Amino acid sequence: MVRTLLALQGGLLRGALAQLLSAEHDIEIVGEVDSPHHLRAAVRAERPDVAVIEFGMLPVAELIHLATADPAADFTADPAGDPYSSVTGADPVATDVAGGPHPRQLVAPPATLVGSLLVLVEQRRAGRLGPVLAEHGHRIGFLSRDVPPGRIVDGVRQLAGGRVVLDPDLVVAALEVAHSPLTNREREVLDVVAEGHPVQEIADRLVLSAGTVRNHLSRIMAKTGARTRWEAVRIARESGWL
Repeated sequence: MVRTLLALQGGLLRGALAQLLSAEHDIEIVGEVDSPHHLRAAVRAERPDVAVIEFGMLPVAELIHLATADPAADFTADPAGDPYSSVTGADPVATDVAGGPHPRQLVAPPATLVGSLLVLVEQRRAGRLGPVLAEHGHRIGFLSRDVPPGRIVDGVRQLAGGRVVLDPDLVVAALEVAHSPLTNREREVLDVVAEGHPVQEIADRLVLSAGTVRNHLSRIMAKTGARTRWEAVRIARESGWL
């Protein structure tokens, strides 16, 4: 049986997908969660073979860490800076397929927190995939959130069997995005800003300190030439960076 965890924010989609997967003879749903906090707890408790995760529920660095971390390591963040820098020892400066920075993947230990991740991505957010595509392989698969449900079922089986799962349309969309001056972390911060959250809520959402968020916002506005964070969101969207 492929022990599968669902981490999706939409209750209707999550419930429908759980029912669909449960009907398969070789797939068992071991948990359904709708928040980063519950996802972290469920991963620790269940150690699923495959976790189906909505892109954006966790920061990109954490997605990579989730599929490569030693279960003995603390699944927590560095409160003074970017998450997992002290846990994984990852070098935050490396090169992704589009030439931008991304956290460098460590060699996976024999056992991990999750066997594989199947990440569901909205087409409009495909431009954010560059850092993760560079890390992708047999442990992390990517499908559009709009694929037929049966394709997700197949994706779970394929990942469990060690095969690559990658939606070619997402790859094309990711590579077509113009080179962005923003780092992946800055894009994550700006993405949450676009939802209308204040600094402290952005910090809580991304597991950062408020001071670190303010520093990121200052660099974002300098790079975009914006006078406000809202103008930075507009400029980034018009430029295809967000």
